[in-house]
Amino acid sequence: MPISEITIDKKFSKEKENEFIDKVVQIKRVSNKTKGGNQISFTALVVSGDKKNRVGVGLGKAKSVADAIAKATKKARKDMITIPVVNGTIPHSVLTKYKAARVLIRPGKSGSGLIAGGPVRAVVEVAGIKDIVSKIIGTKNKSLNVWATLQALSSLRK
Repeated sequence: MPISEITIDKKFSKEKENEFIDKVVQIKRVSNKTKGGNQISFTALVVSGDKKNRVGVGLGKAKSVADAIAKATKKARKDMITIPVVNGTIPHSVLTKYKAARVLIRPGKSGSGLIAGGPVRAVVEVAGIKDIVSKIIGTKNKSLNVWATLQALSSLRK
């Protein structure tokens, strides 16, 4: 009997881990000048969500790509926000400015789908929003657009 209990516990812990959907938005190679030469490391921007109105963004930095993604995923899952969703879309439109990025998100008609660019689409998809219209106005910087989208979604009211 104790063996089956252990396997059941492992199954439940795996289901808990697979509850979230992770999307890698950006991986950058960065270097630091030191006395010994260039120190190369990687940064990863990951969006994590549970298709049930929760989403988080994390930025991780490490010597290898896999470690950077793991760190970013851990941060994204730790700092999640809950988004108010009404009939598969957001309740009202929002224009948000975050540094150089400006993002406009508007509720979509039912059945219209996700009309959004890459960084905004990544955040909205893992949040579980089905219908939305968005426009990136300010910059082409993916990380700033992701953070602006997260700020816009966190400013929504029911």
